[in-house]
Amino acid sequence: MQPALALLCLGATLLPAASGHLWAWMYSLPRHPPDEAALGRRAGPGDDLEEVTACGPDSPCARGHFCDEHFGLCLPARPAGQYCRRDAHCAHGLLCMFGKCQQPVPDGQEGARCHRDEDCGPGGCCARRHGERVCQQRLAAGQGCHVPPGGLAFSINQVCPCQAGLVCRASAPQREKAFEYWPEKSEWRCRQP
Repeated sequence: MQPALALLCLGATLLPAASGHLWAWMYSLPRHPPDEAALGRRAGPGDDLEEVTACGPDSPCARGHFCDEHFGLCLPARPAGQYCRRDAHCAHGLLCMFGKCQQPVPDGQEGARCHRDEDCGPGGCCARRHGERVCQQRLAAGQGCHVPPGGLAFSINQVCPCQAGLVCRASAPQREKAFEYWPEKSEWRCRQP
């Protein structure tokens, strides 16, 4: 059934005139709940798996559960170290950081969530790491400070500015050095003005 569905999707994109009819037909197919592997659970001998209930905007989940909007099912909140997509997927007191449930870092410390530089302690800045805005240390003398002009690299991972009293400058190229695909990246360092 899976290869047939893939062919239908391919056909829907290649045949614009028929795509509306194909998508309507696909959406009319009965919904099948995910199997145990998709839910991250495996039934073993003696396991007592609880009943999975449907959820939505009008039917919230019980305490200690979250609504998996993809499947429309209430699932148990996940413990530390388990995969997540948002804070509500994690057990009470845990945050979803970088795709896993984990203990929150105290406000102002390196690794804590932030909205602006003032949320971070002295010598810190608020910058994206893997897409999440967290407190990071400003760059020390000699650290690389190249900032890409934009695009995916810039939006997912950001670099803090240099520490107070330092500026980001390109160094003179070395006479001989190892080959680098993007040579200008490594030549930008925090330096004295």
